[in-house]
Amino acid sequence: MGFVSAPQLCQRLLLSPSLSSYPNPKPFSFASLRCRSQSNPPSSYSSSAAAASSFTWDEAFALQDPASPSYSVEDPSDLLPYFHKVRLCNRGVEKRWEFQPFVVDRGIAGYIHEGFAEHLRKFGDVFLFHREGSSAGRFGNHIELSPSLVSYEDRTDALAYVVKSLESGLIPGIRNELYPVRASFSGPVLLSLERAAAPYFGIKAYGVHMNGYVEKYGQHYLWIGKRSPEKQTYPGLLDHVVAGGLPHGVSCGENLMKECEEEAYIPRNISHRAIPVGAVSYCDIEGYRFKRDVLFCYDLELPQSFEPINQDGEVESFRLVPVSLVSNIIRRTHFFKPNCSLVIMDFLFRHGYIKPEYSGYLNLLASLRSGDCS
Repeated sequence: MGFVSAPQLCQRLLLSPSLSSYPNPKPFSFASLRCRSQSNPPSSYSSSAAAASSFTWDEAFALQDPASPSYSVEDPSDLLPYFHKVRLCNRGVEKRWEFQPFVVDRGIAGYIHEGFAEHLRKFGDVFLFHREGSSAGRFGNHIELSPSLVSYEDRTDALAYVVKSLESGLIPGIRNELYPVRASFSGPVLLSLERAAAPYFGIKAYGVHMNGYVEKYGQHYLWIGKRSPEKQTYPGLLDHVVAGGLPHGVSCGENLMKECEEEAYIPRNISHRAIPVGAVSYCDIEGYRFKRDVLFCYDLELPQSFEPINQDGEVESFRLVPVSLVSNIIRRTHFFKPNCSLVIMDFLFRHGYIKPEYSGYLNLLASLRSGDCS
């Protein structure tokens, strides 16, 4: 992959007339819901912003109650609110030129902000800085992991030392969880890197998200989790019944079944039926962070009698929610963790809730893969 391909793809989709000409959807006016309106979206979904947007299940379900002041009849053909959610996951693409390629073993493994790069200069035995006109070569200005670090173990240890030295304030939220670093999903794993540091080195991060659904009364229902208020990221927001990052050495299917057990107490004799249905991607730039995420999507039809139970303390509670209400929550609030909206929108496409007759159908469908799906 060349340096500009992924950011250019983001810009092509998100700054094109087909997207940038769409206005923000009308504000959500229910005063008791402590979330920001769509007409004034938050510039950052930081933990503090999410914590300030606390809400209850009752407030979410009020959107379908005709007696509630929050109720309104939605036009399903109006796709503008969905475009807005896509753009919230793909912020800052105009700042892509502030990042330089991070080269490992003669290939681009990530992107590093020029400001963050200044903090790396003191690690001269780990990084080499190449400038245009000298040894830049085909990558232009770039930062290279020292070629003297040949093995997976040496590279992993070197980056771990760097992250540990920088983590005080510069890389918050250290989790002691390693993500594999590779140029593409099918490429070799070059090293492993602390999960919290991944966006600071602009590496591609992969995850699994599962739509756990039930069919009854002639309609679809989704099991939705409300994240624990103690979560480091997006506390208290709505989430999938099961989702998680893809660690080193674990396949997508195996990781999904593990997450099913830990997050929702879904036994393997049920979770093995989950169907891989594709992927969504996005590229999000905020400060020194460049998130290049690919989420593998799964559908699992759950028995009507099944109720998820969280095992790892990351979910406060679960509710079975009609898909029509889920889509309304996405359209009118900021209650969902942002990337969950993309996965659910993909579900809406595949199950016929978003129809080809709706204006903007193909543009919205393409925008769900705004990042580099490689």
